[in-house]
Amino acid sequence: MTMPTPRTPAPTAASPGWTALIDAVRDAGQYPTRAEAERNTRIVLSALGGHVTGEERVALAHSLPTEAARLIADQIPATRPLTAAEFVDCVAARVEGATPATARWDVSSVLSAVATLVDDALITDVLAQLPPGYALLFGKADLTPAS
Repeated sequence: MTMPTPRTPAPTAASPGWTALIDAVRDAGQYPTRAEAERNTRIVLSALGGHVTGEERVALAHSLPTEAARLIADQIPATRPLTAAEFVDCVAARVEGATPATARWDVSSVLSAVATLVDDALITDVLAQLPPGYALLFGKADLTPAS
């Protein structure tokens, strides 16, 4: 009796939506390679996933390509909200050799690309859930009421 040969799962091709997102991030961040744009996209979306919760998290995940949705949905919610500067520092800590300036560039490149794929009303709802300062990271004006 012969044993069946184990099959290695075939690699799955990236969805067209994921490819478009990575291309948009690459363009926004002026990254030399798709691999660098994809690495930064994965890091930033994973970090964001812990800070967007509730209905906004579900809606954001549904608005993005499957690969991006998983990165957001698979994260454990953060125990406390991070300021925008702390969020950038958190991303910098995940990237070898990153500085706060390069991490801010990476975060802005990814989140501004995401903002182009998602309805403005949803981005507004996500921003309402986050501490002040995130709007600029999404490429949006950070308008606050005058005192």
